[in-house]
Amino acid sequence: MSERIIPVADHRLLSTAPEVPDVLEEPDGLLQDALARPLHDLRISVTDRCNFRCVYCMPKEVFDKNYAFLPHSSLLSFEEITRIAKVFVAHGVRKIRLTGGEPLLRKDVERLIGMLSVLTTPEGESIDLTLTTNGSLLARKARALKDAGLGRVTVSLDALDDAVFKRMNDVDFAVSDVLKGIDAAHAVGLGPIKVNMVVKGGMNDQEILPMARYFKGSPFILRFIEYMDVGASNGWKMDEVVPSAEVIRRIGAEMPLEEIEPNYTGETAERWRYQDDGSEIGVISSVTRAFCRDCSRARLSTEGKLYTCLFATSGHDLRALIRGGRNDAELATAIAHLWRRRADRYSELRTASTTMPDTAVRKVEMSYIGG
Repeated sequence: MSERIIPVADHRLLSTAPEVPDVLEEPDGLLQDALARPLHDLRISVTDRCNFRCVYCMPKEVFDKNYAFLPHSSLLSFEEITRIAKVFVAHGVRKIRLTGGEPLLRKDVERLIGMLSVLTTPEGESIDLTLTTNGSLLARKARALKDAGLGRVTVSLDALDDAVFKRMNDVDFAVSDVLKGIDAAHAVGLGPIKVNMVVKGGMNDQEILPMARYFKGSPFILRFIEYMDVGASNGWKMDEVVPSAEVIRRIGAEMPLEEIEPNYTGETAERWRYQDDGSEIGVISSVTRAFCRDCSRARLSTEGKLYTCLFATSGHDLRALIRGGRNDAELATAIAHLWRRRADRYSELRTASTTMPDTAVRKVEMSYIGG
């Protein structure tokens, strides 16, 4: 059998320090990009490391024992993360999500949560502070996360069948341990808890109905995510995408559903509920029904690079500004300058032109900036 070669661009090297305009400006919380989209969500990757090797995110062929993860000195400190987050909140961010890699692998992440949890909007309101995790460490850390000020968690779970789940995570991790983590998070009040299942055709799509049955009527919101063409390492193919419409069709044939309104403009998930008990599920249709036009999310990588799109090809080095001695006013002005020029709409253009991504474009890896 021939060895699989996966060309992956190292996006940790593809960035430049953003320009700081001569005329500085105070944030007014009303920042909009070139397509009139506000800046409401900030996703912060706190580590590029993960203890899973999920086939759609960090496949072993790339992220093996020889893969060079970032040295600790390259990572943003908790103080640097908090400083950047505070500027984003002043610009209009109302939700901060901690991601990875696996964010619970970052040592003392509870201290960072405590620092972020006290941030308030210009109106004096608390921010929505949440975290996405694979659940492997959640049972032991749930209480500390809640006590530190975390509001809620989203847990990734791609199957209920142990054999299928272990093929997906590729490290022999059991479903039961993730379920224990979900229950522990619920017990301490980290909610509402969302459970995300990435559906890859031919690998775990037979788990759609078992997952729906298991979480129906529970306090947890199950969401099905279309397998995405993020980065280059996962070997994405369109014929492995199970469209959200098919997911809803399969579930609705057994357990009738009705669509419900989004919670807010720009919400990534389409919301549905069961007609008999009103419990909720969702689908995230990033391939077949792009939601670029309402995207209000910015992403900050582990070592401080700002990405204005999940499918970006390069970032903007905010760490260089901070460690270069720039003050908060200069940092805020640089961020505003970047966001106003933002016109990203990769998924819409991909959907409009072809069902296949441009393989010549080396997009940033999901494991690097979080989903």
